[in-house]
Amino acid sequence: MTDQDLEWPSDLHKIRTELTRFMMSYKFATDEMMTKVNILKEEFSAIHDYSPIEHVSHRLKSPEGILKKANRKGYPLDLEGIRDNIQDIAGIRITCSFISDTYRVLEMLTSQRDITVLQVKDYITEPKPNGYRSLHLIVAIPVFMSDRVQPVTVEVQIRTVAMDFWASLEHKIFYKYDGAVPSALVGELKQAADVANQLDVDMERLHDQVVSLGTTPVDTPPRRAQPAQHGADGMTPFPLPRSLLEAFLAKAV
Repeated sequence: MTDQDLEWPSDLHKIRTELTRFMMSYKFATDEMMTKVNILKEEFSAIHDYSPIEHVSHRLKSPEGILKKANRKGYPLDLEGIRDNIQDIAGIRITCSFISDTYRVLEMLTSQRDITVLQVKDYITEPKPNGYRSLHLIVAIPVFMSDRVQPVTVEVQIRTVAMDFWASLEHKIFYKYDGAVPSALVGELKQAADVANQLDVDMERLHDQVVSLGTTPVDTPPRRAQPAQHGADGMTPFPLPRSLLEAFLAKAV
């Protein structure tokens, strides 16, 4: 048995530990961003008539997927090289009702002090040639580990429901054809993207008209509040005790 054989188990343990920390840091960053987005969603659901956030999802690249991309791009196959070059290991996708909501959510997230904005790409104002529309952000947030504070990058995509539907379909088609999509189908996808964008514009215009008209008829008596009633987005309003409301009203009088 050589000296190298004796040292290998400890080296293997060190590598395993660092790989685990590496992957966990991205998981924790994803968890933190999900918490931030869900806080905004719940706050709007409790205080406002509707939330600009319809749905939020997340994903974490597998180690195999990370290595495959690093190989394809020619990046160094070490943890620091991967961390510096691959910025979409952790991803958050936020879907909104209207185009204006996407920019509203963008502003709310980027104004948080512990979020460092590294890059913003506005594919809504300037769509990709194939018609793809979305807001793309690369942000860094601090992840507090047991022995270090690790800044971790997260990719955030913000888009409308219509944009998300189109992007999902386009991804499935390109996957089916392994990227070699017939030109006629590419043209139809571009037309569909334009139709989806026009739908976004029309629906927001209709929504603004409804809001400007008001939603509460003058002669309609107010309904009694029901406990545990769900809002339009399915979330339960924050439970505010009646005694607390009465106390505040008494103090105001």
